[in-house]
Amino acid sequence: MEISNIEESKNIIEDIIVGSIADELGINSGDILISINGVVVKDVIDYKYLISDDFIIMKIQNPNGEIWEFEIEKDYNEDMGIVFTNPLIDKAKTCKNKCMFCFIDQLPPNMRDTLYFKDDDSRLSFLQGNFITLTNMSNEEIDRIIKYKLSPINVSVHTTNPELRIKMLKNKNAGRVYEILKRFHKANLEVNCQIVLVPDVNDGSELENTIDDLSKLHSTIHSVAIVPVGITKYRKNLEIIKPFNYETSTKLINTVKSMQDRYLLEIGSRFVFASDEFYCLSKIELPSYNTYEGFPQYENGVGLMKSFDFEIEEVLEGMDSIKHIKYKIIIATGTLAFDYMNKIVSKIKLKFDNLDITVVPIKNNFFGDTITVSGLITGNDLVSQLKGYKDADIIYIPNSMLRNGEDIFLDNLSLEEVTKILGIKIKPCIVDGYKFIETLKLGVN
Repeated sequence: MEISNIEESKNIIEDIIVGSIADELGINSGDILISINGVVVKDVIDYKYLISDDFIIMKIQNPNGEIWEFEIEKDYNEDMGIVFTNPLIDKAKTCKNKCMFCFIDQLPPNMRDTLYFKDDDSRLSFLQGNFITLTNMSNEEIDRIIKYKLSPINVSVHTTNPELRIKMLKNKNAGRVYEILKRFHKANLEVNCQIVLVPDVNDGSELENTIDDLSKLHSTIHSVAIVPVGITKYRKNLEIIKPFNYETSTKLINTVKSMQDRYLLEIGSRFVFASDEFYCLSKIELPSYNTYEGFPQYENGVGLMKSFDFEIEEVLEGMDSIKHIKYKIIIATGTLAFDYMNKIVSKIKLKFDNLDITVVPIKNNFFGDTITVSGLITGNDLVSQLKGYKDADIIYIPNSMLRNGEDIFLDNLSLEEVTKILGIKIKPCIVDGYKFIETLKLGVN
């Protein structure tokens, strides 16, 4: 044991998982990680890499300034069970782009400060699945990713045309994305790609060329998701962008289907997938469940609806009719998913004979009616458009309406406040068909 006086540290331990190695060693919340194997830990990537060995030496400082050295034998890649106050153990890197389609630039003023933070950090891509542009990385950082074999990495590509990407992202470093992806490919790092599609900018032949470029790296690039640009009413002083509509969405779906058929023959995978939003806009039926090939970009809105529909049908198929459950339900959703949710409700009603279910499409007055997804509905829009449903017993909302891990809507209204104003219980639900049916069985409890 030695004594040290470190006034400031970013490696503060917030919690210890019960039963873990750290718990058995007596490491506590409030302690500080000093080093592993004599190496000062720069960030969580260093930490994950350094603890992977089956024998490590870890220095920990307690709040009294005492430093303890632990020699630890463990299984290879076994976690220590330490939760840090700052999950990155470092400051997150901010985005240096000025993308023509950036949603954050289209937010209204006076919202939470955290909503205006633009991250573009490869470590968050590895840890949380965030998409990054790779414009914010030095060659040294790219080498570090390759050395530590960090994957999967989620990359916002948008286009492989260097000149067009520089124009779209307004960053002189944006044109080298394909060269970096080729380096990741050579290192056998798993990558998933995203394309935010902007009409008359990176669609048409530009899109096809981009997908063709990415398909050449298909053994490491596992999937490409195409999502439509989101446009709010707060685009003052930003360049004019057209939103997708029925015609342009239909054209996109047909293009994707053609590419999928070709790639399935050439590389054994459909490779490129359009987000659910395109199918809703075009009124084209969602592809079959197996078409999504395991849903590699489920969290990106690709196949979310088909997965939910499949789960609902599967659980209902094995059920007898239920007559004893009787209450009135409101399902609040974005206008985009209104028709889809009505079809889901029709299936549910075939088994729940006495459930009174009404799907209410919530128009997005806060961001503008071009924003139609459920995840961007605010508390005030819920209040104003549901206040006429006083006889409902419960309101179900997707939990994507709330800030991750908190009962707060985007406009800072809390779930408790909205519930109190409406006078009706509100229950957030994850998009899981099995769990939703179980929720219906529980009633208003």
